[in-house]
Amino acid sequence: MAKKPSARAEFVLFDVLYEDGSRRSNRKVPSGLLGGLDGDEPARVVIEQQDLEIAEKSGQPPLRIKSLQRVGAKK
Repeated sequence: MAKKPSARAEFVLFDVLYEDGSRRSNRKVPSGLLGGLDGDEPARVVIEQQDLEIAEKSGQPPLRIKSLQRVGAKK
């Protein structure tokens, strides 16, 4: 029997490096927001919003993002 076509990935995972040197891995960003002329730049906005929500819940200030890299992307 033939395989069914697989569904397109709903999320793209990113590793985030913060200015204080800390790193968070596998941060999810909806794949529909990425691509086009802006490339991965919309991911920064989404992750900053996630960080803001986390900071509000934890009572600590949000960290500033130094760089983003897709999980599995070559350096």
